[in-house]
Amino acid sequence: MEKEQNTEKNNVDENEKNNTASDESKVVNENIETLVEKNSEEKILELEDKLTRTFAEMENQRRRFEKEKEEAFEYGGFSFAKEALNLIDNLERSKQTLENDEILKNTEALKKTLEHFEIINKDMVSILSKNGITPIDSIGKKLDPNLHQAMMEIEDDQKDTGTIVQEIQKGFMMKDRLLRPSLVGVSKKTIKNEEKDEKNKEDLDN
Repeated sequence: MEKEQNTEKNNVDENEKNNTASDESKVVNENIETLVEKNSEEKILELEDKLTRTFAEMENQRRRFEKEKEEAFEYGGFSFAKEALNLIDNLERSKQTLENDEILKNTEALKKTLEHFEIINKDMVSILSKNGITPIDSIGKKLDPNLHQAMMEIEDDQKDTGTIVQEIQKGFMMKDRLLRPSLVGVSKKTIKNEEKDEKNKEDLDN
């Protein structure tokens, strides 16, 4: 009888142990599942973040490519156009040389030659204009550092200070970009003798 009671007790203890082990196992499994779910959520969020960044970078690259393609189409001939302006400069220099030649002055040959030069110059400017390259308007305008480069000051009391009164070299735009600035001379007020003397004195003192 006592043996049977001991057996029953042992069975009860064994069941309690099994139940305890089962509960502990359940808790462990739940913790593992929670951990797995947490890690999975973090990984999903991390992947979503990476995907978002990747798509954003791809969009930025696409926009850069589109911009570069557009600029290549719009301004691909920028360097060539800049070099082509040398032809206009050389033509103008040749014209001035002929005009200053004492032997050729007032001759019919000079007149015809200058007429041909003028035709060539107009044709070149027209060709450049058709390709979006236009001369900068300078004479009589206020000096604009974005378009003009002042090379000298010229005394002129009839003009406001900083007004362009001479164009040394014509500047050009290529669409909305500066191809090269105009080299110009700008007006300044005449310095009176008293002011000159005062300025010279200041220069000597310094």
